[in-house]
This record gives sequence, structure tokens and C-alpha cells, in this order.
Amino acid sequence: MAGLWNHSLQWVLTCFSFCIISISAELQRFEHPIKANGSLSLLVIGDWGRRGHYNQSLVADQMGRIGEKLNIDLVVSTGDNFYENGLNSIHDPSFKKSFAKIYTAKSLQKQWYSVLGNHDYRGNVEAQLNPILRKIDRRWLCLRSFVLSSGIVDFFFVDTTPFVDKYFLRPGHHTYDWRGVLPRNEYLANLLVDLDLALTASTANWKIVIGHHPIRSIGHHRDTAELTVQLLPILEVHDIDMYINGHDHCLEHISSTRRHIQFLTSGGGSKAWNGDIDQLNQDGLKFYYDGQGFMSAELTQTEARIVFYDIFGKVLHNLDLSKELYSTM
Repeated sequence: MAGLWNHSLQWVLTCFSFCIISISAELQRFEHPIKANGSLSLLVIGDWGRRGHYNQSLVADQMGRIGEKLNIDLVVSTGDNFYENGLNSIHDPSFKKSFAKIYTAKSLQKQWYSVLGNHDYRGNVEAQLNPILRKIDRRWLCLRSFVLSSGIVDFFFVDTTPFVDKYFLRPGHHTYDWRGVLPRNEYLANLLVDLDLALTASTANWKIVIGHHPIRSIGHHRDTAELTVQLLPILEVHDIDMYINGHDHCLEHISSTRRHIQFLTSGGGSKAWNGDIDQLNQDGLKFYYDGQGFMSAELTQTEARIVFYDIFGKVLHNLDLSKELYSTM
């Protein structure tokens, strides 16, 4: 384990030194207000865009009910927003049929903040990132990587698909839209530096990183080795509180055995993979559900409550966290 850690840190430092010469602009930042009582509530959904099929509509209905109960402020999408191959243009009917006409509950008419998944990269990425989609549905905001600040919490959205080697080396019959990503090594090195700078600058009491691919998972895709080596060391150095992802079509909670990071998977927005579980790598596992559902988060300055729900709105698992106020002293 020590050897892997040293290798990981050396890789990151190499990327940093490479990037100093051609460092990119800082991550784009957005602000979202908290409630008057100082709290923030949100839902997290991933791997959902199937035109209502595979129980997507049922999950959406329960999201609306729980969203009203919690008086949510926003929704986070962990990617794979449109199956099977993203959007083909800004006029693709999937945008309405998989998003606008599915999440119709009044409580879900809040801002959605989304990252791209690997299936999104199989389509026209520029279409999904195009701000013109906001004219079709004002809730939509999707970027590669960005920061969302709400005072008590900073969310760091990370574009994880370009980290994964197999999409470049063994794409099979799939075609990926790598515009804006190539040259890949430079893109990833710049992203890691920008993320490190953003985490360093953050004074929020809660720091939550969101990506599509899991760092830790016992689901179908298992751990993402490239993120374990390249991304995780930065998250551990900055002592983040949570890493939230999709990709595995399940609900999951794993606690880090080295830091206090909570690895949370919310990828049950539609099609699920029943029974596909890694029986050998369950260190830190607190909860796993191989069905459809979603996650909620309620945050105050010093308290956080995470809840996982199934398609009937039943509570499957919850996590309560508390911490002292962040100090720059």
C-alpha cells in the first residue's frame, strides 16, 4: 500500500511540474444561495436518461415527492445523462424526452448541475454543453469541470471520463467525442492543477467532489484504477468530506479506511444491474443496493445528513456527519 501511495503522489507531482508551464484558467465558479436558516438541501441522481424507461419515471416521481418534503434547493447529476450515446445535437429530442418531460414535479424545477458520463462522450459533447439548451429548459447546466459554492459547502465537479484509459485504447465499436480534451495528458494535468488550486482556496466547511466514475465501488465497474492513482491523492491531501459518483448503476456507501472521506454512489436513475457485486474488495463498505433509486443531502454549517431511497421512496440507508467550523488559523 505504501508503494502505491508513493507512486500515486509521484505521478501527481509530475503532472503538477508539467502543468506549471501551460496552466489552464481556473475552474469556472458558480454560486447557489442557501436558505435563510443557513441550510442547503439537494438530490443526487445518476445514470438516468432513458426516455422514462427502466423505471426512470418511477424514480423521478419519488424524487419529486422527497424534493418537496425536503424543500430542496438544487439537483446534482453524476453523469450518463442521455443513453445510449449522449445527444446528437442541440435539437436531439432526447433532451426533452429524457429530461424536461420526465422530471416535471414542482419541487424539481430547481437548478440542475451536471457532469458528463462516458455515455455522454459517445454523442455530441458540445451539444450537451451548449448553453442554448437552457432556452429549452432553464434548469439545465452541464460543464466538464467547475466549482459550485454555497458558502457552507463547495462542490467540485470533475470530468472523470478522460482519465479512463480503455476509452482511448480499447473503445471497441464506440466512438467518443474528444473535442476539447486532446491532447489528453495536458488536459488531465491542467485539470488536476486547477482542482488542487480550487481546493486550496476553498474556505467552505464542507468540501464535496463530484464525478461520474467511482473511486471506490463494489459494483459492476469496481474501483476506477486511474482515479485511485491520479485523483485520490489530491482529495486526501485536502481532506475532502465526500466523493459522489455514478457509473455503477446502484446506490452505495463506502468509508475510506485511510481518511474520513465518504465514497457515495448514486447511479440508480434508471437501468440497474442486479447481483453484480465484488465479493473480494469490501473494505469500508457500509451499504450497497443493486437497484434503482437516488440520494438526498441536507447540510448546515456543521451537520450533514445523507439518505438513500429506492423507487418507492423507502429509506434504505442514512449517514449523519458532523464537524467543527473550518478555521484558517
